[in-house]
Amino acid sequence: MEISRPGGHYSHVCMGAGQVFISGQLPIRPDGSQLNDASFEDQARQVLANVDACLACAGVDRKNLMQVRIYVTDINHWPAFNELYAEWLGAHRPARAVAGVAQLHFGFAVEVEAVALL
Repeated sequence: MEISRPGGHYSHVCMGAGQVFISGQLPIRPDGSQLNDASFEDQARQVLANVDACLACAGVDRKNLMQVRIYVTDINHWPAFNELYAEWLGAHRPARAVAGVAQLHFGFAVEVEAVALL
């Protein structure tokens, strides 16, 4: 799996103390194209694919997720995200937080960050 280059002074994935820290993932394809004009669902799918790519970089997968934080610019999108998220994770249920925020970079509608075990 691939992920785009970081857009700033950070790493997508850092590992330490037996944990994987995944920076906030935005709906950006591996080639760098931004999905800010895409539907909320398409943005959410890309963000979850980016989290998968970050997990793969660390040599782990979704079942290693311990905590996931989701930021949405319209809390009314929460039911749609929750449905996609449940399909993506299956029976695994890491700790989770959801925050409605005023805006995200580039006008995106959703961002996800996570912590997993190595």
